[in-house]
Amino acid sequence: MAVHYYTVSWDQLHRDARALAWRLMDLGPFTGIVAITRGGLIPAAIIARELDCRLIESVSIVTYDEEIKGEPVVTKPPAAAGDGTGFLIVDDLVDTGATARVIRTLLPRAHFAAVYAKPAGRPMVDTFITEVSQDTWILFPRDTEAQFVAPLAKREVLK
Repeated sequence: MAVHYYTVSWDQLHRDARALAWRLMDLGPFTGIVAITRGGLIPAAIIARELDCRLIESVSIVTYDEEIKGEPVVTKPPAAAGDGTGFLIVDDLVDTGATARVIRTLLPRAHFAAVYAKPAGRPMVDTFITEVSQDTWILFPRDTEAQFVAPLAKREVLK
């Protein structure tokens, strides 16, 4: 299966996180937000600002090492969120749903929102903005740098 790449700029991530906040407005107010680290930190900050929410907790679940997926491991639980009642969980992406399943176990009463969703993980989130195909790897601005990329026609010649 060929992997496709989708590059998200800082501006686009900001716009999409604000769009997610807009979609969440009528569901609140939320007691607090739980950001899934590391990917959910920036969207959670944007959403917290837009929803005027000051209580921000985090949960750290390690599932990726660069592009290699592994079993989810909770390295920092969201202690302040209890069972999730009144809390909003925020992540940048729900992919296979592995992280989301762990979060749902930790915070079964929270509302789960992600900026981007893939088909396998989509049923695990309550609210999202953009769906991308399962074979797409999203290149987030925190993981990339601006640089020259050869035109597609020239890259095909190089193969």
